[in-house]
Amino acid sequence: MLYSELADTFDRLESTGGRLEMTSIMADFFRRVDPKELRNIVYLMQGKLHPDFYPQELGMADKLVLKAIAFTAGMPESKVEELWVKTGDPGEVAESLIGKKKQMTLFSEDLTFDRVVKGLTAIEGAEGKDSQDKKIKQLSNLMHDAGPVEARYLCRIVTGRMRVGAGAMTILDALAEAFAAKEDRPAIERAFNVTCDIGLVAETIAEGGMDAIRAIGVKVGSPVKVMLAERLPSIAEVVAKMGGRCAMEYKYDGIRVQAHIGKDGVKLFSRRLEDLTSNFPDIAQSLRTRCGCGEAIIEGECVAIHPETGFMLPFQTVTHRRRKDMKDVVRDVPVRIFMFDMLFADGKDLTGLPYPERRKALEDGFSIGGMVQMTTMKVVESPEEGERFFSSAIAARCEGIMAKSLAPESVYRAGSRGFLWIKYKKDYQQALTDSFDLAVVGAFYGMGKRAGRYGALLMAAFDPETGMFETVCKLGTGFDDAFLAGMPDLLDDGLSESKPASVEAEMVPDVWFEPTVVLEVVAAEITLSPIHTAARDVIKEGAGLGIRFPRFTGRVRDDKSPEQATSVDEIVRMYGMQSHDSDGISDGDDP
Repeated sequence: MLYSELADTFDRLESTGGRLEMTSIMADFFRRVDPKELRNIVYLMQGKLHPDFYPQELGMADKLVLKAIAFTAGMPESKVEELWVKTGDPGEVAESLIGKKKQMTLFSEDLTFDRVVKGLTAIEGAEGKDSQDKKIKQLSNLMHDAGPVEARYLCRIVTGRMRVGAGAMTILDALAEAFAAKEDRPAIERAFNVTCDIGLVAETIAEGGMDAIRAIGVKVGSPVKVMLAERLPSIAEVVAKMGGRCAMEYKYDGIRVQAHIGKDGVKLFSRRLEDLTSNFPDIAQSLRTRCGCGEAIIEGECVAIHPETGFMLPFQTVTHRRRKDMKDVVRDVPVRIFMFDMLFADGKDLTGLPYPERRKALEDGFSIGGMVQMTTMKVVESPEEGERFFSSAIAARCEGIMAKSLAPESVYRAGSRGFLWIKYKKDYQQALTDSFDLAVVGAFYGMGKRAGRYGALLMAAFDPETGMFETVCKLGTGFDDAFLAGMPDLLDDGLSESKPASVEAEMVPDVWFEPTVVLEVVAAEITLSPIHTAARDVIKEGAGLGIRFPRFTGRVRDDKSPEQATSVDEIVRMYGMQSHDSDGISDGDDP
């Protein structure tokens, strides 16, 4: 296959605003290509060469790419940089210069897709003191034979700006349309949720159909999308929802990890699929030592512990373990892992078993002690028992409790949120239950002291059903001077010239961003809103839901991907948990 076929498809996707049309474009293209090439095609659609949990990245800075463009086009670097300053996009610079160069080049050959993959792989793997020169040479070799559109996307791929709207949910929709039926879509999504490898899912369905998709299971080394909990406003409602009897566990204030314990060692993944093994080497070693299974996948919460008193410390303390420079941190910030679930053991996928059986397998599979502990758990059979357990959790310096169903259907639902698990936190005793984790999709320039820089942000929730980010508030409070000064470094990698295809918004900011950064926000209440798009027409025709008096807590949720932001359905349910004295509509952005 020629790379130009893929680049032209990228171009069509980028110029298409509707998700249904994007799905059809992808599906038509997927049907035409060699199934053996589909895995890499899907990765490149997302600007990658590997699944999300793969640690290595292409990582070419703009200045390196500009050097490659200058060398290929035979132009001074200063001239190329002038064009870059005007556009801000090396891809557009390459498109304008490389296209002209190719028209005058007598000695060029067709650029195949296979050659592009090999060239990008060489760029990714370049190491040593001359690694930058190697990267420049490899990219230049590819661009020498590239047309204008091909050059644009080569540069966007290597700089991490490949944003054609090809989100995971849209790709899964396209795979279902191309190779299966509408009713097969949940099974395809489950295959993705238990592997976190959309390229594997694409190749599998193209080559083996739905039988092969249904055979995909959990395996050590491929992280599983985490199961999530719902909310309810009182312990009594939690117990009633669970049928009057449930398990309750302490909800710890730490970092959730998924540990993959294999014969070759232990890998720790965050809920965002980052490899945290180097941040918690002591936990990894303790898990391997205390695990009685040859292979296992468990989930737990890594919590910082006071070195003298043994008391659990707040989340901010354990985040010190996320530093890149880990010298002395392991010694200075001791931690424990409190395990709460087991997904796999010695060749057996446990996700289809009820919660009580998974809990027992976890208890039987480990020698508990030292850094490796179980979450505190109790089976409760009344609201009064639940209240007492909740009080004990707060006294132990936990966030609250997690209630878990004991029913036969209490399976581990990877990547899903539901009432098999319900969380209840001490925050819920206040006016508005819990905080929101929202994606930044735009910014407004400030005035006064904030003049000349970002002063407020447009925030959005995620709708898993549509794959869209829908706005809920304009956020302008809670920012300290350091955060305001650091906003460009935090956000500008996601700059977009126009509203991203994955964003649904009526409010127009000064600057658009691709949803890449998630911030924790608290607010006074959720209200009907004429200007925000979250849950539009769900509660009232013509109105969405917005949050009033939003305030940044100071916490950047770098442990969550944008797709793990608070969902639109969650906000609808939280709205229902409030008392509503009127049917008034607010813009959701009161100062």
